[in-house]
Amino acid sequence: MTNKLKKTIISSVPYAFIGLFATKLGQAWRFTSGDELGTRILELRNGFLEAMQSPMPSFYPLDLLVGLTVGLLLRLIVYERSKNAKKYRRNVEYGSARWGKPEDIAPYIDPDFRNNVILTQTERLTMNSRPKNGSAVAVSAKNGAGIDALVKRLEKLVLDGKTNETYHTER
Repeated sequence: MTNKLKKTIISSVPYAFIGLFATKLGQAWRFTSGDELGTRILELRNGFLEAMQSPMPSFYPLDLLVGLTVGLLLRLIVYERSKNAKKYRRNVEYGSARWGKPEDIAPYIDPDFRNNVILTQTERLTMNSRPKNGSAVAVSAKNGAGIDALVKRLEKLVLDGKTNETYHTER
């Protein structure tokens, strides 16, 4: 038995049990008395009481058809809801965020090492130009997280918004 077939069979077992229990709906409808729809609906409670006398599902063909229909309908609803679930991607991080890769930060790094601000051991940020998409970088950390050195270095660099030039300040 293949792994996919085994997974399909195991996931279908609850719907089979629900379908077998739903055969009681068809059995209850069969046990109600009356010729008109309104009368049968009013008598449906008595049909349920009579159908629930036995714990076994009904194997009458019409009752099995009702159970099969209910089980398949429930499975179809669950399938559609899982396929149309928003903001959920199977085996992918929740939401739109993802971990960046070296090629994602490459446009923000100057080839000349001296023109970059060191953010971490592996990431640097250029201060010579900004990308055309207007992206910004924000560093957030709690006290004592080793951010002081980065903040002091960034304080030495000032970005002039009018001319888009970077220069060092003298203290």
